[in-house]
Amino acid sequence: MARLPRLCVIGHPHLIVHRSHNRQPFALDDADRERYLAALHEAAAAHRVALHGYALVDHEVLLLATPQAPDALGRMMQGLGRRYVGAFNRRHGRTGTVWEGRFRSTVLESGRFLLACLRHVELAPVHAGLAADPAHYRWSSADHHLGQRRDPLIQDHAVFWTLGNTPFEREHAYRLLLDQGQAESERRALADAAWKGWVIGSDSFAAEIAEASGRPAKPRPRGRPRKSVPN
Repeated sequence: MARLPRLCVIGHPHLIVHRSHNRQPFALDDADRERYLAALHEAAAAHRVALHGYALVDHEVLLLATPQAPDALGRMMQGLGRRYVGAFNRRHGRTGTVWEGRFRSTVLESGRFLLACLRHVELAPVHAGLAADPAHYRWSSADHHLGQRRDPLIQDHAVFWTLGNTPFEREHAYRLLLDQGQAESERRALADAAWKGWVIGSDSFAAEIAEASGRPAKPRPRGRPRKSVPN
């Protein structure tokens, strides 16, 4: 099956996954992780991408971001990759790529899907066995959303602000959302959608994106189409 063209829809949030080559760590220590986040901050600002959440896991990066310009996601990831890989190779005396290939992403409908995807991103270190509590993992945006620090990379999405009228109310509501955990079925569905480029959202939203992009937005039902029964 041919690879679908990547979606980049201005003004809509996107779930992004970038995996390292051969599942090797893309960062070897905290200095590498700091350098990656600095490069991400610069690339997002340069290419007009609002970053709503992130998590650096051993062999992959997960981002939740909204592009404000055409092809902004591709330009951001390209600039980020050039800067980070060059610095990583120089620091560790190596050559070649760090990444498995191009990043994967998909667009999602705001509302409940935004919070579900934010939780998916910020629980990734827990699912990877790197932390028992997302609030205790330094290399994600969870502690920002829980009020433990102000992360300069993050621009809170409007949907996050609907969790409460004050910072305390929003942080408490989001803490409860994280404490609920994530069903394995939801985790797999979101990861699969991002990896394959299928829209995350309602059927009507998927139909709107398919019409605008000229490509399928959701997988077709399996099996042959049912034959109509004559009257």
